[in-house]
Amino acid sequence: MLYLLPAYLSENSPFDYFAPTIREIIMNVDHFFVENEKTARRVIKFFAPEKKQSELKLYLLDKYSEASDLKEAQDLMKSDVDFGVLSEAGLPCIGDPGNIMVKWSHQHNIKVVPVNGPSSFVLALVASGFNGQQFSFSGYLAIDKQEKKKQIQYLESLMHKTGFTQIFMETPYRNNQMLEDLIKYLQPNTQLCIAANINDPEHEFIKTKSAKDWSKSKPELHKIPAVFLIGK
Repeated sequence: MLYLLPAYLSENSPFDYFAPTIREIIMNVDHFFVENEKTARRVIKFFAPEKKQSELKLYLLDKYSEASDLKEAQDLMKSDVDFGVLSEAGLPCIGDPGNIMVKWSHQHNIKVVPVNGPSSFVLALVASGFNGQQFSFSGYLAIDKQEKKKQIQYLESLMHKTGFTQIFMETPYRNNQMLEDLIKYLQPNTQLCIAANINDPEHEFIKTKSAKDWSKSKPELHKIPAVFLIGK
């Protein structure tokens, strides 16, 4: 089987936010596809502190990986060895490359088991006050400034035309610049939600107001995980 396991959105997330089955699966699985080994070990320790780290066999699965790079793991899966997929944060396969092995598993008749857990963009959406029936998640926007400007203005026009909430993210160390760009390129009355530190009981910040109002009071978002939404 291939278990799709959630990671916490914040290291301060209370343990009771998560289903007990996550710990049970981690205790019984030694092989994992991970985007970052250090992060994965911390997540595994969070859910199952008694799990022996020396027993773990971690296979790097990042944005540069292709299915053909993971032949050793694939051979083990074909021989009925169970694997888990761990995201950097939240559910795997959303904003990360876990879908590579999910697709491969379907092609080779290996059962895929998604396990309940938090998704930052879903939690941001339900807390935004925006349209939750129709929405689009664009992942990470372009790094190039001119390309990013085009994307922001395109998503804004799409939101006004269709009514679909537009959701996107940025690498945490570029969040402050993203907010500056949103304030600069969005129409003043366009509604913008910022959802930061989701699931952190002490530092969670979720607020919706106009781009004009954000320009008057900008939160500090540097190196803080955040989701941005524009909507009605």
